[in-house]
Amino acid sequence: MTCINSYSSFVKEVNSSRVFKKTSGNGGLTLYLGKRDYVDHVDKVDQVDGVVKLDTKDFGDKKVFVQLACAFRYGSDDLDVMGLCFRKDIWIHHFQIYPECHKPTLSAMHDTLLKKAGDDAKPFSFEIPTNLPCSVSLQPGPDDQGKACGVDFEIKTFIANKKSDPDEKIEKKDTARLVIRKIQFAPSQIGAGPKADICKSFMLSDKPVHLEASLEKDLYFHGESIPIKIKINNESNKTVKKFKISVEQLTDIVLYSADKYTKAVLCQEFGETVESNGTYENTLTITPLLAENKEKRGLSLDGRLKDEDTNLASTTMLRQGLEKEVLGILVSYKIKINLMVAGGGLLGGLTSSDVTLELPLMLMHPKPEGIFSITHTNKLS
Repeated sequence: MTCINSYSSFVKEVNSSRVFKKTSGNGGLTLYLGKRDYVDHVDKVDQVDGVVKLDTKDFGDKKVFVQLACAFRYGSDDLDVMGLCFRKDIWIHHFQIYPECHKPTLSAMHDTLLKKAGDDAKPFSFEIPTNLPCSVSLQPGPDDQGKACGVDFEIKTFIANKKSDPDEKIEKKDTARLVIRKIQFAPSQIGAGPKADICKSFMLSDKPVHLEASLEKDLYFHGESIPIKIKINNESNKTVKKFKISVEQLTDIVLYSADKYTKAVLCQEFGETVESNGTYENTLTITPLLAENKEKRGLSLDGRLKDEDTNLASTTMLRQGLEKEVLGILVSYKIKINLMVAGGGLLGGLTSSDVTLELPLMLMHPKPEGIFSITHTNKLS
């Protein structure tokens, strides 16, 4: 089983000495994080532990806050005109860290980051609610500029008079921010695969074509080969000329409108023929990959960090009783098997038709070993 490079790098990240930091334009704030990927374990989400180093000589009477926001971006910043905002907050939470107010219980990650940051550093912690969506970005077109549309999470520290005054203008130089990702891995238990069949009759044929298809399991990992078992029983007087297998990504944007659209992420033709009164049985393998879809604008991808690669978006796992609207973007996949049946006799193409069958497909990432101990045992030297 193959896992895409971005998540191999995730496993390396949590076991490495890498620290992520961003300094404000005025040099007064430096934001430190030990990781940028936070795992949704269904019943809880990894705690976000970080540190802000302060240089207070120019702060005066102002205060310092740290904020975690989950937002849906549906337009680039450079399109903001006449006060219009192309970003809608789904969830937002603030803490004041100077003068001292927020005092989290220190974790091993805090201890390590405080040693990195040195004196005048303030720790903070955020609990991400379990009902928030995972990070998803929509693939920009070749000429698109600015940040990608989608759902993202951002840690921001800033200098202000009040933490939530909408009329207060926060200067860009007084702000430091880092984008993080909320991610979800495949469940430990993988179930039996789906199975479907169809029986279709044709004009001028008294008998039908039977098509049956099945998968070995209900979930596959990104980059993993997907074997599809296909059975065809052609009782008709027509010939199955060839057939096509495609994988479609269905994106449902539920936050601000009822936008739904479908994009093919794989399409393969197989030149197999099944003559009249013939049968066919075989297992065909497909592998949908982002690498073959780099030019498709609007394709849903797992949340992207700057200068890092990503992959096709994982299937959205819906919790029971959760309202869909809070999730922003829902992603699902299906496999379509299409038999192209040739028309025979004098009428030729007038009696040709297709036989189409669909199977649901779930695409996710495998859970790295030791993932549950990351928050407490990750030591950065």
